Amino acid sequence: MEQTRLNAYHIMWLFVFFDLPVTTKKERKVATRFRKELMQDGFTMMQFSVYTRHCASKESADVHVTRVKASVPEKGQISILSITDKQYGNIQNFWGTKSKPLPEGPKQLELF
Repeated sequence: MEQTRLNAYHIMWLFVFFDLPVTTKKERKVATRFRKELMQDGFTMMQFSVYTRHCASKESADVHVTRVKASVPEKGQISILSITDKQYGNIQNFWGTKSKPLPEGPKQLELF
């Protein structure tokens, strides 16, 4: 069995960006359900309509992209971005005028 060494170019991060209508009670319920499904699949809220997920490989990222696609609501816009861990390491976060360091990634290897 061939082993692939894990490095910052193989580990992936998924970003899900969305803009869902929330004018009616039904639309709010649909948007809430979508956010909850993201969290149940291991995504973390970065901003209210931006969720991220760490994936150990491109294959793992592809599985989660398929899951997100399956839960896309009828209305609204959903965008998914895949980047490498190396690219994610260049993110700059600002809260007000002060820069905050990037939160540490998962320390545990994901098996599936």
